[in-house]
Amino acid sequence: MTDATTAANETDTPVPATPEPAVIEPATPEPAVTVPATPEPASPTGAPAIPADLRAAFDAYERAIVANDLDALDDFFAPGPDTLRGDTAGLLVGHDAISGFRALRGGVPPREIAEIHYRPLGPDSALLMSVSQFVGGGRGLQTQVWQRFDGRWLITAAHVTPRTPALDRTIWRSVGDPFLQGSWEGPLAGLTVAVKDLFAIAGFRVGAGNPTYLEEARPEKATAPAVADLLRAGASLRGIARTDEFAYSIAGDNVHYGTPPNGAVVGALPGGSSSGPASAVALGHADIGLATDTAGSIRVPASYQGLWGLRTTHDLVPRQGMLPLAQSFDTIGWLTRDGETLQRAADWCLSYDGSSSTENVYGASGDDLPWRFVMPEEVLDCVESATREAFSRLLAALAASDDPPSFRAVHTGDLDATFSAFRTVQGAEAWRNDGEWLRAHPGAVGPAVAERFRIASQITASDEAAARAELEPIAAHLAEVVDGAVMVFPTVPGPAPLRTADVDAVRAATLRMTAPAAAAGLPAVSIPLLRVGGAPVGVCLVSRAGTDIALVRLARRFASLARAGVAR
Repeated sequence: MTDATTAANETDTPVPATPEPAVIEPATPEPAVTVPATPEPASPTGAPAIPADLRAAFDAYERAIVANDLDALDDFFAPGPDTLRGDTAGLLVGHDAISGFRALRGGVPPREIAEIHYRPLGPDSALLMSVSQFVGGGRGLQTQVWQRFDGRWLITAAHVTPRTPALDRTIWRSVGDPFLQGSWEGPLAGLTVAVKDLFAIAGFRVGAGNPTYLEEARPEKATAPAVADLLRAGASLRGIARTDEFAYSIAGDNVHYGTPPNGAVVGALPGGSSSGPASAVALGHADIGLATDTAGSIRVPASYQGLWGLRTTHDLVPRQGMLPLAQSFDTIGWLTRDGETLQRAADWCLSYDGSSSTENVYGASGDDLPWRFVMPEEVLDCVESATREAFSRLLAALAASDDPPSFRAVHTGDLDATFSAFRTVQGAEAWRNDGEWLRAHPGAVGPAVAERFRIASQITASDEAAARAELEPIAAHLAEVVDGAVMVFPTVPGPAPLRTADVDAVRAATLRMTAPAAAAGLPAVSIPLLRVGGAPVGVCLVSRAGTDIALVRLARRFASLARAGVAR
């Protein structure tokens, strides 16, 4: 098989001269600077003078910005649900949403105001546009609508255009245009790929979402087959994308590099641990996210960000060259913005021609899956009420369509027992994989991930053996459920939580929904079909093992019919 380095050498794009690009370290707040009261920033000759009290309010707000004084900043934005703040990430509506975003943003780099432009909008309202000059280089633009309430000037709407970043370091560890060129021809020619920072790329290091691990890692000697297959098909690598530390999370946050933005919901968690590839695809930085799914790490970010995401049958895609979390459940899959691209990737990577290390699965997937669906009652009990209502409307639209499928309810068994056994086996394997490194590097991982590994370190051999014995009949029952039908349910309980939310309860319910397919090693695809409160929620289809290609084909049929029915 041609690896990534060979593919790049066969093109006109040179391979990077050094074995590893510079590591992007997390930003740290720079010391605050005080905006000088004089001299005044430039303003056009003949423009109306800024009222003294408005200028004083603007200057005080700017001082609060550079000092990251959260209380003062909250006080300068008008209270209530109608206050607006927008930037390149999207629009925040309401004082509470703006305050929550600001609490996690951190301070801005030192800057001075170079220009202020004032336009009165009325006796108690004004438009201010200001140009900021950053001490470290670059310029930004702030547009604000100020209104006077009881003698005080407050911001009711603001739009911020920050200085142009070199890259979004919360999404990318290393990135290029392209980062690594694939073959010039093939079924994926012209598509770009964001690779989760768990896969080997010849000449580069695996970072696993942790700077200490990255620093000590050695450059890889060979490229992982899952990466090389995409390159052979004509896709090029856009870059190495962030992951939660050691892929041991489903939230998408990272204490070292920050939280990637949710491409669909401003201020919400992106979903993890494939957060970097998911955000890259959702924001249009890449066409395909090469990711992993152990307990939901493809399906959860797909649902949170309105993407298509396929978790493949366990052991179907080769995991050589991939840093493991828990080998009994780890799988490889893809994230895309549309079903057609997902099918192109699956058709190639799961075929004999596409991958020399993957057996030909067209035999199992050549026939269409049955147009019959089963709804797991225990899983639906985990779903939030608004999501369940949206799901019911979707099924009603399908039932009233020109090609109605059959639906029936089924029991999946005790989800608490399934998740408990799954978590025990996962934790035991995770500790075997990473425990020695963690012991040698105390304090190197964030608190949440450290706590999961602490619990994992206490799992005994008898605990693991008992959990494996519990999972056997559970997996057999789930395989029986999808023999002759396809399971359908919302991918997660509801929309992506805000970054400021307490996600523990949501995480528990989410894992109870995502763990069964993982425990049984079944393929699962998340389709962006539901909208709840304006945010996306996926619909998950689960089929029998080895029918991955047919499952994607069925998902596209399901989505097309569902959207047509809802549009009526």
